[in-house]
Parts: sequence; C-alpha cells; structure tokens
Amino acid sequence: MEKQLFVIIDGNALIHRAFHALPGLTNSNGQMTNAVYGFVSVLIRILRELKPQYIACCFDLAAPTFRHEVYQAYKATRKKGPQELYDQLEPAKDFVRAFNIKIFEQAGFEADDLIGSLASQASIENSDLEIIIVTGDLDTLQLVTDKIKVWALKTGIKEMFLYDLEKIKERFGLDSIQLPDYKGLKGDPSDNIIGVPGIGEKTASQLIQKYGSLERLYEAVTNSEFSGRVYDLLSQNKDQAFFSRDLSLIKKDISLDFKIENIKFELPSSENLKDIFEKYGFRSLWLRLEGINAEPIQKEQKKQIINTSLPGF
Repeated sequence: MEKQLFVIIDGNALIHRAFHALPGLTNSNGQMTNAVYGFVSVLIRILRELKPQYIACCFDLAAPTFRHEVYQAYKATRKKGPQELYDQLEPAKDFVRAFNIKIFEQAGFEADDLIGSLASQASIENSDLEIIIVTGDLDTLQLVTDKIKVWALKTGIKEMFLYDLEKIKERFGLDSIQLPDYKGLKGDPSDNIIGVPGIGEKTASQLIQKYGSLERLYEAVTNSEFSGRVYDLLSQNKDQAFFSRDLSLIKKDISLDFKIENIKFELPSSENLKDIFEKYGFRSLWLRLEGINAEPIQKEQKKQIINTSLPGF
C-alpha cells in the first residue's frame, strides 16, 4: 500500500516568490494580482501532480515573533516589500479557504515554526504518512528526515526541486540536523543573523563536517586544536555562534489545533470555486483545474514529476 501524502504549504514564501517572478498583472478592478496568480498556479500544480490526501497552509502574521523579543535586530536589515505585495496576502488566503484548505497562523511564531510543528507531530503520530513541505526558500531543509521532504521553488515559480536527506548531503556536505550548526557559524544575512564574522560558507561546512556540531567544534577550540585566524574568530565569537544557531532553529513543539483527519483534502465543487476565479479574472488557471480528480499518479511517475520543471506557468 502506497503511503498517503501530507503537503504543507509555506504561504508567505510562495507569495513573495511569485510577486518578484511575475510581471504586474491586474484584474478588471485595477487590483494587482501577480502574486496571487503565481501562488494559485503553484497550488494547482500541487493538487494536479502530487494529489495529496492531506494539505495545510501556513502564514506569518505581522506581529513580532519570539525571535524579535530576544534579538531586536532580527530581520532588521531586510528591506520592506512594496504595499502591492502585502495587499495580495488576503486574496491569496481567500483562495486557500475556497479550496477548503486549513490555514495555520499564530502570533509570536513564523510560518516555519508552524510548518515544523505540523510536520513533526504528523510524522510521529502517523507512521504511514509521507510529508512534503512546499516553499520558496531553504530554511526548512533542517526539518528533512526519512519521512519529511522539501519541494522548493528553484527559479521563479517554474522550476522546483525535491530535497531529501541525500540531496541535502550532496549540496551542503551535511546532514539536515547539522544545518542550524552550519548557520550558527556562517550566519544568515537575509535574517540578519550574524554567525561568526569571517567564517564563510565553505569554512563553516568544513568545520561542521569534521566536528559534527558546534559543541564538539568548541571542545576542539578549548583543547587548542586550532591556532591562528580561525582560532581567533571562533574563540572571540563563541556566544554569538550558539546564539545564531538558536535563532535559526525551527520550533517543532508549538501547541496547535491539529488532527490529520481534520485536514483531509477533497476538491470543492466547481460551483463553489468558479466565483473566486472569475472575481480575479484567472480564466487560464480555471482551465488548469481539469484533471485534479483523475486517477492517482503512480509512485514512479510522481518521483519523476517532482524532480523536473513542468510547462504551463
């Protein structure tokens, strides 16, 4: 019996990627809709090609998170997006609701934390469940296990790539659980996580590959296994390295109103969906809904689909 599939969508990441990937589309009311269009395109692709039995969508809220409380400079260097982007968040959520997909968002936490908690809880409680996280960035790669994979947009919204444990090892030379340690050294400029100044991606990867974790790395520092510039950088920034790692850790234990049976996906009737597609003038996307209820794709076909770029975007 083939495992059932639970797809978790990173709503904000997909909307941001779509906004910057597509030209400025507007509907008949002059409302900008390029991010919504791209988001719904990816959603339809998920439903048509992966045919998940269960699905959920996570969003950030505007309120500060627990990371901002412990580090006021968190994401402080990130340039605020244009209002035309933020105006499309609610319309995108309207489409999610129209498809009867449950939305998870919670003050004090980022979408990644909700994704991590959903994926962790679902994988523990349902041994026959396969989980795929669909996102526009790679922060969630630390969540990958033998049961959890990440399907990430690679270029714009056209190409997507499936990361499993093997692919993460190929790209970073590390296991998924080592990625926070790696980020503790190299930092993350997009989130204004400093890491250890002077330690870049290559050195960070080599150090974690050799020692396995920050704890073991700093045992080696204490035991004088280092000298020169690298020793100085590491010894002077020990607290910052561990703090940076902690900031980058995705939570997996948030209390959520979640039971897998409550997010089972069934495509709503055409009558219930058609109005919202007409409201935004998405006629071409409406045509792509055809085939969602076709026969399930076989396992080998699905494996080929999720590692290639499909036309139609």
